Order: sequence, then structure tokens, then C-alpha cells
Amino acid sequence: MGLIDLLHRAADYALSYCKLIQNREVGWQTVDRKTGKLMREKQPLLKKLKLLILFNPLLEWIDLTRAMRVYLHDQAIKGGKEEQSTKSKSQIKEFVKFYGIDMELFEPSDINAYPNFQDFFIRKHKAGTRPIYQQENGSIATCVADCRMVAYETVSLAQKIWIKGKNFSLANLIQDEEKAKKWADGSVASFRLSPQDYHRFHSPVRGRVKWWKSLPGDYYLVDPLCIRSDIDVLCMNARSIVCLETEEFGEVLFTAIGAAQVGTVKFSEKITKMEGAWFEKGEEIGFFEFGGSSIVVAFEPGRIQFDDDLVQLSKQALEVDVEVGMSLGKATKA
Repeated sequence: MGLIDLLHRAADYALSYCKLIQNREVGWQTVDRKTGKLMREKQPLLKKLKLLILFNPLLEWIDLTRAMRVYLHDQAIKGGKEEQSTKSKSQIKEFVKFYGIDMELFEPSDINAYPNFQDFFIRKHKAGTRPIYQQENGSIATCVADCRMVAYETVSLAQKIWIKGKNFSLANLIQDEEKAKKWADGSVASFRLSPQDYHRFHSPVRGRVKWWKSLPGDYYLVDPLCIRSDIDVLCMNARSIVCLETEEFGEVLFTAIGAAQVGTVKFSEKITKMEGAWFEKGEEIGFFEFGGSSIVVAFEPGRIQFDDDLVQLSKQALEVDVEVGMSLGKATKA
């Protein structure tokens, strides 16, 4: 390759990078499942800079980063309350514009119909915009949210490639060693929701609620830079957990994890007030209030075969952009 070719390639790269910065496309690399296109998530530059500093392993030896995370946590709580005020309504228009949100997918579609940012944040899809992948015998599990996700055949593989927290385990996640044995090194899918996403979540399977619990905690960010750091973000954040008994997949563990800017978990009253409630696949089981958030779904060993595209991309540490109702994997015999 000649010097002129190298200069042209360098110029093209520089131009592409400048466009990414201009459009705030500085988040983690993801793959759009519909198109196969590799892209980067839109993210405010200041937020990206904070993440690079606060979750940098080279800086963890000093207490400053921890102190800064505590400060941001306190600020997040304050910010979350402000999103419920009528003044916050003025943020909606710019938010929709920045992230390119298609409001025709939601009901109501008119941003002026939302009394505050919090109500806009928990907006609902219009009927029919998210069809649920169905199979007559219920043997296909589906994606639980509009988000970016990874899927691994075993918990140990997830820890090797993606979830790097020093003390992460399903036992620590649900704070119950005995119950966690059911999913010991089973298959796990991690779903990450950003502030611009639809923030209601849905059951991946059809089944009955066996038990549920809520755990208090912090509200740290759930960006891949955080998940892939030594800090046990998933096991430190506030979270709510439900176990679903199913015929096709055995017992399925569903953990909804709050995150920065007070991504409080709100489970459906069917879970919290009805003993043994039944959920159909794709049925809404809760939502997150304002902020980023994450969901971890675990299956018993040998009970699910994740879709090949999800498995292959996840092994490359690439998240996949998915929508509620898309196929996640098929049931297999234990």
C-alpha cells in the first residue's frame, strides 16, 4: 500500500470518527439484529468521560473514584425526583430529537400528552408494534425488552467474557445460596436498557410465579464499561427478582436491576399481590422508572439453546440490539 493510499485511509477514518463524535455515537459497539449492521450507541460525551474515569481499573487503587461514584449516586436520586415534576416536561422534545425516538410506535404518540418526563419515560408501545414470537408448544423463549443484550451458555462463560465483577454470582445476585443452586452454571442472558429505550419489560416464557423478592441497594450505571469492571455493579444495585415455573424451561430466574438516575423497579401487581400468578409469554411484568437499567435472566443447565446469532456475537463481546418479543432461544431437555 502506497503513502497516498495510507493518507486517504487515515483521512477517511478521521472523518468517520469526527462524525461519530458529532452524533454522540461513542457508546459500546452493538449489532442491529434486524440489519446486521455494526454501530455504536448514542451517548452524551460527558457521560462517556465520567464512565472512563469512574470505572477505570488503573484508578481503583485510590478511594477518589469510589467517593465520586457515591456523589453521582446522590445526585442521581435528586435528579430522579425532578423528573416527576411538571417542569421536567420541557426536556421531552429535545430528548426525542437527540436519540431519534420514533413516537409513532408509542401511545400516546404526541409528546405534549405527557405531564412530566417520568410519564414519558414509562410510555407504552402501541398495540401490534412488538409482535411476540410464538410457537404452538411454547418452546421458544423471547427477548424481554427493547435493549442491547448478550447471551451465554453458562454463567462461567458470561463471567469470562462479559460480567467482570470480582464477586459476581447468581447467589450474590439474589442473596440466597440455596435457591441459586437451581441455576448453578446454567445459561444466562443479560439485557441492558439505556435511558432512551422503552422501559417496560416482559416475560420471556409462559409460567407461574413460584416466588419473588426485592433487594435494596445502590443505583450505579450499567454501561458495559461498568459491567466489565471489577466493581460488582449488578450485585450492588437495587433489584427485584421473580422465579417462574414453566413446563418447557424448568424454573426461570428473572432479575430486574435498577441503575443510575434511580431506575426503580416496579413489578406488576400480579406478582406482588397474587400468589402463584400465571404469565403468558410476552406479557408485561413490570417497568423501570427513570434511568438506565438491566435485566438478568437465568435458565437451569441444559434447558435452553440460545439462538446462534446471539451466541456468536456475545462470544465476541458484542451486544445485540433486540426488541421485545424477538426469539431468544428454544427449550431443550435437561
